[in-house]
Amino acid sequence: MYYLATVDGDQPRVRPFGTAHIFENRLYIQTGRNKEVSRQIAADPKCEICAFSKGTWVRVTAELVDDPRTEAKNSLLKAYPRLRKMYDENDDHTQVLYLKDATAVFNSFNQEPEIHHF
Repeated sequence: MYYLATVDGDQPRVRPFGTAHIFENRLYIQTGRNKEVSRQIAADPKCEICAFSKGTWVRVTAELVDDPRTEAKNSLLKAYPRLRKMYDENDDHTQVLYLKDATAVFNSFNQEPEIHHF
């Protein structure tokens, strides 16, 4: 699990997410088009992701790009079959987005930050 932050006007919005998938060498996430997060991303595609594991945390800053292709949706849904109860690659509700111009900063309490761009 990680936390996705978006912007809603002048208010940051943060919520937990669970999908992270590599497709065509890009990092993808998934949501539903009827959700507030989808409308926030459409209005302002800048986001930040934060996750923590075993004493290290990562913050990823990026723009989210909608990928409406059935192939992208299908690839993610194959990786997360439990989502099939709510989503289908052939519907207009399922939304997959990839991270563009991303910068990941890995931090821990005892090391200098490690920065990666992708």
